[in-house]
Amino acid sequence: EKFRAFTDHYIRFVEGFGKQACVWGALTHAKGDTPVKSKGVLMSAWYNGYADPKEMIKQGYDLISIPDGYLYIVPAAGYYYDYLNTEMLYKEWTPAHIGKEVFPEKHKQIKGGMFAVWNDHAGNGISTKDIHYRVFPAMQTLAVKMWTGKDCAVPYEEFNSARTAISEAPGVNVAGRIGTKPRAVYNLETLTPGMATGLKEIGYHYTVSFDIKAVPEEKGTELFRSPDAVFYLSDPASGKLGFARDGYLNTFNYQFYPEETATVTITGDEKSTRLYIDGKLKEDLDIQKRYFNAGKDSMNYVRTLVFPLEKAGSFKSSIRNVEVLNYCKPEM
Repeated sequence: EKFRAFTDHYIRFVEGFGKQACVWGALTHAKGDTPVKSKGVLMSAWYNGYADPKEMIKQGYDLISIPDGYLYIVPAAGYYYDYLNTEMLYKEWTPAHIGKEVFPEKHKQIKGGMFAVWNDHAGNGISTKDIHYRVFPAMQTLAVKMWTGKDCAVPYEEFNSARTAISEAPGVNVAGRIGTKPRAVYNLETLTPGMATGLKEIGYHYTVSFDIKAVPEEKGTELFRSPDAVFYLSDPASGKLGFARDGYLNTFNYQFYPEETATVTITGDEKSTRLYIDGKLKEDLDIQKRYFNAGKDSMNYVRTLVFPLEKAGSFKSSIRNVEVLNYCKPEM
């Protein structure tokens, strides 16, 4: 009853500022006698056990369709979706499908649908770029479904090809895409300290390679940086190869010895970042299981990198034959 009174109070409080109140569906779970205002209130219908959509419509609520079994993203958590099943949503789902309940299309009290991203696991290494890679195809797919409902006549394969060919927005490239074809996008004979490359970054799936003749570097020596990330020749903690983004430092278990010459290759995608030395895989920083609470609990830790390229650091080693390769994938 206290929950219902709280909900009713704040619906009216919000409306007192001339705003529409939006609530999260919970009134089936919180059954009681205390009345809760419904007229003009928009409810997110996420789980039918918490808010039976038929009953909520009967009570007078307008609904946003956000069934958790279809439209919840929880990155790298191992439950709900890591990436939405956009093909299934495109072919089968409309906002009229709320859990197991199916309403008439264009029901006047179902105002639309949306998806949700819940970052349940703080400290799991997921970056803002990783969130973007999950959000963008979901947003493209639901945008189409909100307009068309079940009357979507374009085959999924055609839609999927078309959506990957368009940019995020004019002048916006959060994903770091460079072109739409697998190819070399950057070549440089000699990288000099502090130089600008004319690029910003390259997103998943990429290969960055260079030849090095190493000399001792101070901890924290950068090879490349961009506004969102740094790639280190000598990371600030251990002096090894590594990278930092979003407050996370990830390190390869590799450190150059003085006068070492090597060809270094880094590849990255939405699951891992890999280091090759002279063509041999040295380490794959893939999804790692980490334990806490004395080993009672665990979560997946993600070590991805949208590779920074905007500006070279202040290094002493010789860096030559820099090459950046783009291998576009249909996911983004």
